Amino acid sequence: MVTFSNSWFQKFELSEVPLDRDIFMMDEIWMNEWEAEWLKVFRGDDKASPYEVGYITHVHIASLSPVGAEISWYPNTHDRFHEIKTFLPADAFVSCVIAYEYAKRPQLFVKSSWLRKLHIRSNSIFALIDAIDMTKAIQSGTISHENVIRLRGALDTIAVRYPSVSFISFADSLLLKTNWTAGMVNSDTNYTYRPEKMLVLFQELKNLYRETLGLDVYGVFSQGSNEYYDDPLLHISESQNHISLNSLGLPFAQITLIEAAARKAIRDGRHGRKDFYMDEDLFHSLVFRNYERKADWPFAIYKPKLTTQPGKYFYGMAEELMACLREC
Repeated sequence: MVTFSNSWFQKFELSEVPLDRDIFMMDEIWMNEWEAEWLKVFRGDDKASPYEVGYITHVHIASLSPVGAEISWYPNTHDRFHEIKTFLPADAFVSCVIAYEYAKRPQLFVKSSWLRKLHIRSNSIFALIDAIDMTKAIQSGTISHENVIRLRGALDTIAVRYPSVSFISFADSLLLKTNWTAGMVNSDTNYTYRPEKMLVLFQELKNLYRETLGLDVYGVFSQGSNEYYDDPLLHISESQNHISLNSLGLPFAQITLIEAAARKAIRDGRHGRKDFYMDEDLFHSLVFRNYERKADWPFAIYKPKLTTQPGKYFYGMAEELMACLREC
């Protein structure tokens, strides 16, 4: 039975877990073996290997409350900086401990069901594509019914080539959604995160709007976790008059907050019009050829939902951004 009673262990209640510090998160099923290996270390056993026990998930805790913890989870630490903000409920917390003076990072043990759900569920990337000066174009008579129908038909054609993206279109705007998974060992779920593909699609849509409507567009991008774990991109009812995006509204809410903040910043003269505005977590996950170029990219502040921390959105011209990326 796990006790962590040895004096070399320092235990933390959920309310005491260190903030803003790298933490190893692990399934509760490994607690006995993990403790046993550290006890061997304390006894001077050179063959003990506590760091080879189980599988770790990299996290840090942003804030604590009686109902749980705001956490940042890093599903990929190998070839991109991929951070996902999520929430650890109090009832999923099992224990937190550090091998005092031996280890640098606390070990956070959580319920198996919660950790599995975190790794295998779907997550979403959203993009809102909006035509610039559509109202002026309508008032001047340059937008015809034929133009709009041509745009719709072209979107149908593009959608066929992007089966992993859902397209919800209006005459002057377009909502895109794609799902990805983090994956987990000993499961059939793999890591499928490739956000750069959405920028490639965005460039194609920019060209389409110019050709069909004679208008430029801008895109607002965000990402977030999903509660529809096993569902497809879209649900369309049998009566064909109900469409569900099979996602919580939070990533879309982030988009509207970023768009509102960008509009205000443009009006206030803090930055000019650009063609993309992107949530910081999504931006940081992009793989740049040159890290210094990434570090120097301009950003502005906004207030995200469901977090106590201020957020950033990055802005610029998509063609310039894509030229800096390794995977585009």
